[in-house]
Amino acid sequence: MAVLMERQLWSDIDHMRYQTTPKRVRVRLGPTVIADTTNALLVWEPRRVVPSYAVPVDDVDATLREPSAPPPRPEHRPVGFGDDGPPMLDPSIPFAVHTSAGDQFDVVAGDEVRPAAAFRPADGDVHSHLVLDFDAFDWWEEDEPIVAHPRDPFHRIDVRRSSRLVRLEHERELLAESNRCRMLFEGVFPVVRYYLPADDVAVELRASDHRTECAYKGAATHYTATVGDGVLPDIAWSYEDPLDDAVPVRSLVCFYQERLDLSVDGERVPRVRTPWS
Repeated sequence: MAVLMERQLWSDIDHMRYQTTPKRVRVRLGPTVIADTTNALLVWEPRRVVPSYAVPVDDVDATLREPSAPPPRPEHRPVGFGDDGPPMLDPSIPFAVHTSAGDQFDVVAGDEVRPAAAFRPADGDVHSHLVLDFDAFDWWEEDEPIVAHPRDPFHRIDVRRSSRLVRLEHERELLAESNRCRMLFEGVFPVVRYYLPADDVAVELRASDHRTECAYKGAATHYTATVGDGVLPDIAWSYEDPLDDAVPVRSLVCFYQERLDLSVDGERVPRVRTPWS
């Protein structure tokens, strides 16, 4: 019986997953390098979409101490990707939300303290490693700094030119229309992203203070659109200084189509549920 690869990939979402990596991984806390290792693991806790780095406990040059207070457990709601995707923890769910058994630690190096920024899983296959909160430290793979989160070795991005007519509306008001877009396909993510030339945007866009980072594409500038007498806050974004994978979409504008009406070649595209819906 044939296996749909997407289902196969999600079939282990409820388990702790890990992958070895040959990369040299360095971690800095303030001025101090607290880990420099070629034995790191990529670790996905149950229901996590993106991996975290775990470094061998023996390679950590910092003090680990019991949290001075129980770390807060933020409220979170798993979100499915698409209509059939299992509920998962997207990257916005903080590190403090752990879905496996283990112990949390504060990380101390000199005068720098990162509360509950380390987690030692109880699972025997990864117990020799310490999972670190990506946002609490500065990271390098070899001599390249990395942002947002570690890259998933099983994930990729493809960008393709397309002459298909793409039209985006909000309550029958035209936001953009273009037949010269770049379509961005990302792994098994169920949404195709349409990056359009700014000249094909029909509404006023104003840069906002909202910024996001993607491990594959870089830092995104967000825009609020003026539509009639109203506004759509942070409805679009662009990559002005993209990472290598996103160079083909540099300075093009993409809209959160899960909040809008999208048609391609005159055919309405159903809205897909995502964490950004």
